[in-house]
Amino acid sequence: MSKELLEKIKASIVDGEPDLTVEMTGQALAGGLEPMAILDDALLPGMQIVGQKFSDGEYFLPNLIVAAMGMKRALARLEPELRARHQTVKAAGTIVIGTVQGDIHEIGKTLVATMLSANGFEVHDLGVDVAADRFVAKVKETGATIVGLSALLTTTMTVQRSIIEALQAAGLRDRVKVIVGGAPVSRQWADEIGADGYAEDAVGAVQLATEMMGRAALPRV
Repeated sequence: MSKELLEKIKASIVDGEPDLTVEMTGQALAGGLEPMAILDDALLPGMQIVGQKFSDGEYFLPNLIVAAMGMKRALARLEPELRARHQTVKAAGTIVIGTVQGDIHEIGKTLVATMLSANGFEVHDLGVDVAADRFVAKVKETGATIVGLSALLTTTMTVQRSIIEALQAAGLRDRVKVIVGGAPVSRQWADEIGADGYAEDAVGAVQLATEMMGRAALPRV
């Protein structure tokens, strides 16, 4: 019965039914299932399937948003039970992310942050129009190992280079990996400015961050 319930929770993530995800997560807890089992055997696998479907062109942006919403709400439901058991969800890594100075585009960056969070990363989202010194300060404060820089305008993508230079000047460049993305950004540009990686969408960012942390890549389904 427990295996069947876990499969239903996973399916609710894939099918984009956040209310059902939360309801069945509560049922699983009431039935004695361990919170970590619900996370590892239902919620995370569900998000991985959604990510793959997005990569394959079967799912689109709204599907990602709804699935991530269900995941975050279910995690909020699990947190009190985890604390009661003195358990914590070990973060896959710590990431500082933001849209660079001069650019106020938020949707793509926010989706990347949400997907990273839903896949187990501790994410510090600085928002939009973020100056280089704020990235530097947040990396120092959090000990982040990955920095995500979003730029949606050709006029602001050069700021990505400036932030990498600021990290270098602050003596932080050797300890962080830098991922860049945004409509005008390319892998060639990432190589040119000395970034460690480029992602064209939220799923690619999760995949890249996962690989950078030395974890197994998300499974293909």
